[in-house]
Amino acid sequence: MCAQSSSASGLATVGTGRVLAVLGPTNTGKTYLAMERLAAHATGMIGFPLRLLARENYDKLVRMKGANSVALVTGEEKIIPPAPRYWVCTVESMPLDRPVAFLCVDEIQLCADDERGHIFTDRLLHARGGEETMFLGSDMIRPLIQKLIPKVEIITRPRFSKLSYGGHKKLTKLPPRSAITAFSVTEVYQLAEMVRRSRGGTAVVMGALSPRTRNAQVALYQAGDVDYLVATDAIGMGLNMDVDHVWFARMTKFDGQRPRRLTAPEVAQIGGRAGRHQTDGTFGTTWDCSPLDDDIVHAVENHEFPPLQQLVWRNSDLDTRSVEGLLRTLEARPPSPLLIRARPADDVEALKALSGDAEVMGLTRRPRGVKMLWEVCQVPDFRKTMTDAHTRLLGQLYRQLMAPGGRLPTDFIAGQVQRLDNLNGDIDTLVSRIAHIRTWTYISHRPDWVTDPKHWQGLTRGIEDRLSDALHERLTQRFVDKRSAGLVKSLRDGRDLTGFVTADGTVLVEGHPVGALKGLAFDLQADVGEDDTPTLMTAARRALREEIARRVAAVEAAGDDHFTLEADGIIRWDGVDLARLLPGERLLSPSVRLLRDELLEGAQRDRIRVRLLPFVQKRVQADLAPLVRLSAADLTGPARGVAFQLAEAAGILPRAGVAGLLSGIDRKMMAALERLGVRFGTAQLYLPGLIKPKAAAMLGLLWSVRQGLPLPAPLPPPGRISVLRDGADDGLLRAAGYLPLGPRAVRVDMVDRLMQAIAERSGDGRLTDLSGLASLVAGSNADMPSILAALGWRLRRKPPPAEGQEPLPDIWVRRRPEEASTPRAAPVPVPRPVDADNPFAALAGLADKLAAQAAPAEPTRRRRRKR
Repeated sequence: MCAQSSSASGLATVGTGRVLAVLGPTNTGKTYLAMERLAAHATGMIGFPLRLLARENYDKLVRMKGANSVALVTGEEKIIPPAPRYWVCTVESMPLDRPVAFLCVDEIQLCADDERGHIFTDRLLHARGGEETMFLGSDMIRPLIQKLIPKVEIITRPRFSKLSYGGHKKLTKLPPRSAITAFSVTEVYQLAEMVRRSRGGTAVVMGALSPRTRNAQVALYQAGDVDYLVATDAIGMGLNMDVDHVWFARMTKFDGQRPRRLTAPEVAQIGGRAGRHQTDGTFGTTWDCSPLDDDIVHAVENHEFPPLQQLVWRNSDLDTRSVEGLLRTLEARPPSPLLIRARPADDVEALKALSGDAEVMGLTRRPRGVKMLWEVCQVPDFRKTMTDAHTRLLGQLYRQLMAPGGRLPTDFIAGQVQRLDNLNGDIDTLVSRIAHIRTWTYISHRPDWVTDPKHWQGLTRGIEDRLSDALHERLTQRFVDKRSAGLVKSLRDGRDLTGFVTADGTVLVEGHPVGALKGLAFDLQADVGEDDTPTLMTAARRALREEIARRVAAVEAAGDDHFTLEADGIIRWDGVDLARLLPGERLLSPSVRLLRDELLEGAQRDRIRVRLLPFVQKRVQADLAPLVRLSAADLTGPARGVAFQLAEAAGILPRAGVAGLLSGIDRKMMAALERLGVRFGTAQLYLPGLIKPKAAAMLGLLWSVRQGLPLPAPLPPPGRISVLRDGADDGLLRAAGYLPLGPRAVRVDMVDRLMQAIAERSGDGRLTDLSGLASLVAGSNADMPSILAALGWRLRRKPPPAEGQEPLPDIWVRRRPEEASTPRAAPVPVPRPVDADNPFAALAGLADKLAAQAAPAEPTRRRRRKR
């Protein structure tokens, strides 16, 4: 039978049944053996360190023995059929007054745990089955068990698989089926976010989560929806998962009093979750955790740890006649040097705090007052707030229970519970509410405290379930990109991905929308993060391989009517941007580059370029037919050189630049050039056919592409004689058929007419009559000084007239050849008033007379030099 000692000695209870200790590292099948032995007996009880483990094994036993034969007892959940034969419990909740043939306690090495050790030690010393008692745990506790239980039988079980050190790896390089361990909620969230960005998603397991949420997160991992798990050391206590690798992101933890480094046995307990049954596992470090010391690695790999020296103990033979007596017996010294007194637990701290409340102390003088106070102090604080909020709640509970009726008022419970039934808030808010409702679930399982406990158990469990589901959803939304995680899994498996493009261009890969395909350009969805981009692009390439091949073939087979070349230099295929013009070897032979080719292979890019280049060349030849004919004409000698330079200069060439070539062209070749449309203007050679809007637009486009100018090019509107320059590129204006002259750009044929008109008015080399010239260039009279200066004329100023004389007209004279070699927009000087009595005025007049006398002789001298 199962009994608890009533003596204060604290030494092991003597029983007639067999006592076994099954010891060994993780993954030795200890729990499997215990469940088999439990099922083999007529009655039995087993205690687990976690509620989650208790529920997991309860479900297994129910499948074996039926629901009517199995009870589940934890602090927050009790499923007790009318006549259960088997009890599955948490260690704290084991009903030791129930006689059973078989009794087992799992993870018995927790007898040395600072926080819960005294509970496990009490079970080791006093909990027994009538026929068989079994303790499961680490081999470190062997010497102490042998000393405390002299007749114990020790069974050592080896690990089924090998556990090896994997060194240190970057977080982004961790292999699939990895668990990453940290020891604070903040670090768990931070790591989970980084894993989501790099690997698509991760499950999250923490002690602060409710069992339902933890189950859902573990199921997410087990189903393969994610390949990574970020957890606290909660995974170290027997959670059965298919983990191949365990990585420590930290080697320090807060033990409730101070931060400290993990011990080698703790590393083994957590790292030992890597590998299941015959599958080997690895453990190592990641993130900013340094590699493990050689001695720790050796100890973990070989399961060699120093034995435990003492177990944590707390007196269980308590004096409940007074608070003082209760505290005194709780602080009693251990009866053996093998035991060490437990540090004050939460229940003792709560008792000390409430003992300072005069009202509470007054109630303890009533019958059952001290015992009730101690029971209330043992209500768990699942929130772990480390504040007096929990103590205040315990004080309220105690006062209500000590009031007439001895039960908690319905309105009081309803007010506390209903405010927690709220699914709004972030992850931390939901975690806090779940912890709070778990406290009320625990209270609802005290039928002597509440009226209609079944109602409150159902209500609190329903709230906890709803909060847990909402928390699982929040965790999944935050730390799992199902789209990216699913595609990562498919890519890792190496199988073909199913891709589909909807009518509106949306790309679905394995049913997940990943982006849009327009022509050959693929755009990821806007919500795709930078770290998820490589994964989704890889998936898109694989899934769209056939669709891209089909579209490349369609581009190759398309007729020229399916392509357009716009003023922005973009080649479009059925209205979809496809490629852009690039400079070629010559102005009239541009190249092309695909705008978006990230889904294309090298050969596919080349095939599209081969298709687009002939289309572009045909467009150039059609729009620039006069220039193309000139380039291809059968010309020889200097005429061939003039034709080449005209083509490269976009159809306008200063005569001065090819004067040497012109002098060598015979009449036959000159006639051939004229038939090809070349006009030999006063100062320029040009092709009038290129001034037309279509040709001008094409030349402007080609020039801009060659010079790297912004597109579309800011060309003069069609039909304009001149436009204001306004900072426009001079080369672009020339390509469009306009010559920069002062503030304006004038169409080349009108510049020729202007120069002819000037020549007719300046037979003696001087120009005084500017009337009507501005209209030839569609400008104003104010523009003419700058235009004339750009054409090689300079203003010779006249002195102010003497009193009573008519003012003399301004005279424009040609600049000397060296001045006029490069037309420029020289500023027009503003005439200054001249004093007629000044002697320099007379000199200026004399200079004008000499210039007038010399002007008629200049043409004669030039003709003589030519001859």
